[in-house]
Amino acid sequence: MSYVKPNQLIDDIIQSGLRKTRLTLGQMAVRGVLAGAILGAATTVALTAAAQTGLPIVGAVLFPVGFAVILLLDLELVTGSFALIPLAIMEGRATLARGLRNFFVVILAHLVGAVLYAVLYTTSITYLGTDMSDPMVQALINLAEHKVLPYEAVGAGGILVVVIKAMLCNWMVAIGTIMFYTSKSTGGKIVAMWLPVTIFFSLGLEHAVVNMFAIPAGIMVGADVTIGEWWVWNQAPVLVGNFLGAILFTALPVYFSHRTRVNRVKEPLAAPVSVPAESVLDRS
Repeated sequence: MSYVKPNQLIDDIIQSGLRKTRLTLGQMAVRGVLAGAILGAATTVALTAAAQTGLPIVGAVLFPVGFAVILLLDLELVTGSFALIPLAIMEGRATLARGLRNFFVVILAHLVGAVLYAVLYTTSITYLGTDMSDPMVQALINLAEHKVLPYEAVGAGGILVVVIKAMLCNWMVAIGTIMFYTSKSTGGKIVAMWLPVTIFFSLGLEHAVVNMFAIPAGIMVGADVTIGEWWVWNQAPVLVGNFLGAILFTALPVYFSHRTRVNRVKEPLAAPVSVPAESVLDRS
């Protein structure tokens, strides 16, 4: 599978983080919209499989197909970038401003893509809102309410719980993102990232981009959740938890398990210009 050794792996993921900060705003937006929609599609596939088989683990095994598509197409997924970009900043290869710009633009783009897919999907399964008999309607309602109401019932402690679940989620997602770089072959990349992502989904943890689809879709078909409740009791704290999990549980431990100190060697600002020998002779 063309295994990439750890030292090279660290260099590769930092280079990937650097490239992400150098994308144009348009590239960030388009890649983020596509990623949000694709994760929405992967979530519906997982829910459908779980409903058809009565085995939620089947849905969890199928769900990583969305991540595989996103990573293979080199799209933008902010939960993976939460691990890659900070390392590039830490080494002095990218600036904090460019890193924050990527996060901000891609999060907004994810929201657009995920909600757009939610509108299209719920419109199709309800036949423009005229038929609510599809079993996926109730599945979406249950999922949306489960991701908001239990945390709200606990109060301030619920915020802590959702942040912890988001940290645990992105521990796995960030590991999956990094493991994607451990192979040079397409098959190796898919296998490497598949298992960690399966773990997060099977445990019912909180992923910000998945929730940008799941909760709005549930609201559209009648879940007892308001937009304010969605953001206060899930979306905002989940984004915080996903960021902390990527940094504290994955990026820094992986980095310092293979390097004893931060490598702050910056890239040269410009390649040296070679002067033809003829020019030197002419000047002499």
